[in-house]
Amino acid sequence: MASGSTIMDPICLVRNQNNQLTVNPRALKILEQISQPVVVVAIAGLYRTGKSYLMNRLAGQNHGEFRLGSTVRSETKGIWMWCVPHPSKENHTLVLLDTEGLGDVEKGDSKNDSWIFALAVLLSSTFVYNSMSTINHQALEQLHYVTELTELIRTKSSPSSNEEEGSAEFLSFFPDFIWTYLENALTLIPGKDPKVQNSNMTRECIRKFFPKRKCFVFDRPTNDRKLLLHVEELSDNQLDVNFQKQSKDFCSYIFTRAKPKTLRGGITVTGGGFGTLVEAYVDAINSGGVPCLENAVITLAEHENSAAVQKAADHYSEQMTQRLNLPTDTLQELLEVHAACEKEAIDIFMECSFKDDNWTILSNNFFLLNFPLFPWQDIMEKTKDSFIIQNEEASVKYYEAELKQLSESLMKSISGGTFFVPGGHSLYLEAKNKFEQDYKLVPRKGVKANQVLQSFLQSQAGVEEAILQADQALTDADKAMAAECAKKDAAEREQELLREKQNEEKQKMEAQERSFKENLAQLQEKMDRERENLLREQQTMLEHKLKMQKELLTEGFKKEAETLNKEIDQLKEDIQTTEKSFNISDVLDMASMILIAVLPGSYKVLGMGLKFSLIVRKGLRNPSKYILKGFLCFSSVTL
Repeated sequence: MASGSTIMDPICLVRNQNNQLTVNPRALKILEQISQPVVVVAIAGLYRTGKSYLMNRLAGQNHGEFRLGSTVRSETKGIWMWCVPHPSKENHTLVLLDTEGLGDVEKGDSKNDSWIFALAVLLSSTFVYNSMSTINHQALEQLHYVTELTELIRTKSSPSSNEEEGSAEFLSFFPDFIWTYLENALTLIPGKDPKVQNSNMTRECIRKFFPKRKCFVFDRPTNDRKLLLHVEELSDNQLDVNFQKQSKDFCSYIFTRAKPKTLRGGITVTGGGFGTLVEAYVDAINSGGVPCLENAVITLAEHENSAAVQKAADHYSEQMTQRLNLPTDTLQELLEVHAACEKEAIDIFMECSFKDDNWTILSNNFFLLNFPLFPWQDIMEKTKDSFIIQNEEASVKYYEAELKQLSESLMKSISGGTFFVPGGHSLYLEAKNKFEQDYKLVPRKGVKANQVLQSFLQSQAGVEEAILQADQALTDADKAMAAECAKKDAAEREQELLREKQNEEKQKMEAQERSFKENLAQLQEKMDRERENLLREQQTMLEHKLKMQKELLTEGFKKEAETLNKEIDQLKEDIQTTEKSFNISDVLDMASMILIAVLPGSYKVLGMGLKFSLIVRKGLRNPSKYILKGFLCFSSVTL
């Protein structure tokens, strides 16, 4: 099965057995393999209203696949899923959800219907409500499930003191709504009669929760009542011509206008993320609680961000393996490859991850922001260190082999006594210098070439001393001077090795600093995009509330219109806060100062950016001036 989109048969996603909801593990495995964004279309309605027929048409089938109706035994009902490649959106998967019929008196538990309805709303990006007759007072009464949504769903993990304020946030989670004769039917009816008020409640909830609405009118598929009972099995030529055209228009609208499933802030949901949402919602229902949109986002963030970290780390490791030819001539060569691979990995993480709402209110004026800056950094840093070690080991192995071959003649002369003669020390130095020159001409100078050479020369110090002392052509003064020169050369070689090591550490530090800044820059870009998405979302919510208020005033419901003022004022305040929300660049200067302060030349950062905790003043453009507490956690060791 491809990791993108897949063609499959319908499968039960949520089982409804004995009024207990369970998620089908097989369906979750299918979703986990879909890495593309999903366009989720759910259909609900009273039983035996032809829902499955419409879903079959959306799946590109004339008949036969979705059969979740009276033909399915009650213990296997629930929500069925069909995943197909999207017919018009490239690299998207169309996920069709067919729900069991609502209002079946044989089920006995109306609450179960409410949960099925709520799940269909929560999971879909386009929600289709299907009914057989004109949308009238009776039809609206049958859609009483929509009035229960505020009781069945919460937006925040902590209950809001203002239920109306909380319900306003449903707009950013709820799908587009499709029904017939919709707008005319949603006009409120004046009157104090309880039946009128109940009917108005349904109308008001639909207008409140579903800002984008569309209606379709369908003629009967056929006037033959016997054939109507088996509409899913009819061929096109057995269907009414008008119905065929209406069905095509309906499908065309869905394919063109239905959006990918998104969460607040413009977070696009993939197949795997969709499966996580299904589990989170069903678990909440089965625990006796209420599905919480905020908690679902946090759960999804944990799932998606962990997967994004792993995907980024895997890409980094794969690309480093492919692009590096060990041993490299220099450490800088490896670090340049590292920088390119890391940037690609960061791009992948930023594309696949999203920030959950991790703002905790400390008081009326302050928020605590506490989040891992670069959760992938530790993994890639360890992987980079592993490649550095591999590079060093490969360099040692390569040059030890070269050294063994080049020193073979010198070692034979030593063991044969060639240099243990008068004037032998001078002959030895000449042979050793030639060996060193030949060694330095070896191509692909690796990072440990000098260290291997110096280790060999150090191992020969005792032999050189013995040859010097055995040379009868030299006076004691000559020998003392030669010994001093050898000692001086050894000390210079040690200093050269130390300078090399210090230069390498400097290169590593510079690479980490570049990496840190690149991470911050990419994080800022992502935060800017998320802020723009949130602003657009808040503006849409505000426009919807203002439109609702205008409609209520036009219809003569002044009191109801005034109740929206508080929500409208809150949305305006939220927009101002979002516009003034902090930039991570405001903190960059402070972070850089801390970085310089704790990173002298003799230190190496091991866990840069593990945690970054700030308390920032609400709504300030330059919160770094008001930081009460800010620190970067580093693990450092002296070299």
